[in-house]
Amino acid sequence: MAAFKASTKNLAALLLAAALLAWGLFAGSAQAEKAVRLAPPQFDPPAAAGPLQTAVFAGGCFWGVQAVFQHTQGVVSAVSGYAGGDKQSASYEAIGSGRTGHAEAVQVTYDPARVSYGKLLQVYFSVVHDPTQLNRQGPDTGPQYRSALFYSNAAQQDTAIRYIAQLDAARSFPAPIVTQLTPLPAFYPAEAYHQDYATLHPESSYIARFDLPKIANLKSFLPEVWREQPVLVGDKGKG
Repeated sequence: MAAFKASTKNLAALLLAAALLAWGLFAGSAQAEKAVRLAPPQFDPPAAAGPLQTAVFAGGCFWGVQAVFQHTQGVVSAVSGYAGGDKQSASYEAIGSGRTGHAEAVQVTYDPARVSYGKLLQVYFSVVHDPTQLNRQGPDTGPQYRSALFYSNAAQQDTAIRYIAQLDAARSFPAPIVTQLTPLPAFYPAEAYHQDYATLHPESSYIARFDLPKIANLKSFLPEVWREQPVLVGDKGKG
């Protein structure tokens, strides 16, 4: 059974890679979802050996956010879920009302010796989403699709504050960044069918239109952190 699951995941990853190639040949860079080439954080504690760390990123539908971080070097796992509300209402059906306080989010576990939090922020602001949109991303609207960083410690908070200030001062975007910055109260994993969604469903019209471009832009804009084989849910330890 374990071998079957592994082969299924490998096939899914190959299908996603084929879809990315087909999308690139069809769309061309001129039609790619908008992304921004950003300078790295001026303040970013250097990578250093230590225990794995976690950070939670919200930036629209979690399918695409998860997929981008799954293709990022140094990431050990990326899990779709909900942050900002309570446990009782942490379900896809409930948060769809926009009244539970949750945001669709992704919990990223990463190796600080291989990738810094600042580099993850660069990925987040550059290719994951548009941080100037309030309570929406692409076709999805409502506070559950807001741009938000849920930090796990003071170092993450400080790095994020400084990077947002750096990007605003440089006028990296045509409008001010509206990303919320808040401590993480709790994270609740989403239902199983949401996990690895972009990899498992590259044929989906939504994935093709809104998420494959994000993954392609990561490879193009930040090749130093690109990984061809995504680290999928359940593949812990392979980051």
